[in-house]
Amino acid sequence: MTRPTILVVGSLHYDIMVEANHLPRKDETAVGNRWYPKFGGKGGNQAVAVARAGASARMFGAIGADDFGSFLRRALQAGGVDDAFVVTLPNVGSGMSVAILDGSGDYAATIVSGANLHSNADRLDDDALWQDVSLMILQNEVPEALNIAAARQARARGIRTLLNAAPARGLSTDLVPLVDILVVNSVEAEMMGADPVCCLHSAADAARRLADQFEAVIVTAGSKGLAAVTPDDEAFSLPAEKVQAVSSHGAGDAFIGTLCAALGSGQTLHDACQAASHAAAIHVSTR
Repeated sequence: MTRPTILVVGSLHYDIMVEANHLPRKDETAVGNRWYPKFGGKGGNQAVAVARAGASARMFGAIGADDFGSFLRRALQAGGVDDAFVVTLPNVGSGMSVAILDGSGDYAATIVSGANLHSNADRLDDDALWQDVSLMILQNEVPEALNIAAARQARARGIRTLLNAAPARGLSTDLVPLVDILVVNSVEAEMMGADPVCCLHSAADAARRLADQFEAVIVTAGSKGLAAVTPDDEAFSLPAEKVQAVSSHGAGDAFIGTLCAALGSGQTLHDACQAASHAAAIHVSTR
């Protein structure tokens, strides 16, 4: 069976991870235990997750002509991602972030977008970029103009678009009609107009409300599980697998990558969500 090809248009960040006993409060200098570099950016993480789930992953993005950029490109290649459409830009730094992990596995992060803000949307016209693509993934770590341009190209070519609307920001009326599947967590769902999500029942209510604007919606609720509305207007909920959490950092990206690999192979939204939930459970319980 031919592996599906998933295109990821999105961000690449050089992550500096800091482990500490707790997250610092305002004006507090917390003492960390160790730090280490990590490949990141929602786009990059999701592309690698797609490849790990068994699909072909292709990345469209930008890095700077610096050591961070070289690290990011090597990591994409090591992760089995096609990086032919990742451009190296002179005179601009690569995207980066600093994330602090506390002893319970929670984290907080700050990103500096750098080269991710300077991708040339004209490069989306290249037919080779879209060859054999069955699904495209977008996130909110690149300018919305780039997301709109990519979604228009996908729609014109009959390719479905999944938007992981993270981090949360307002979506223009140009982008919303081009999104086939919306994936948000509880915080993002609330920021998009849903009531607060505290359980699977409220997650289902949020998914149903957002389905007024989007063809299909998935609302993830962390350790509670997820709720979804399919393109056929069928609703379902899935409880999360019970695991011992080590770190929640990157769990959403593992979920998205596995979800899209499964959808690209022809699985239903329900079955794809089950596979993605399992991948996220393994991710949070593994150092």
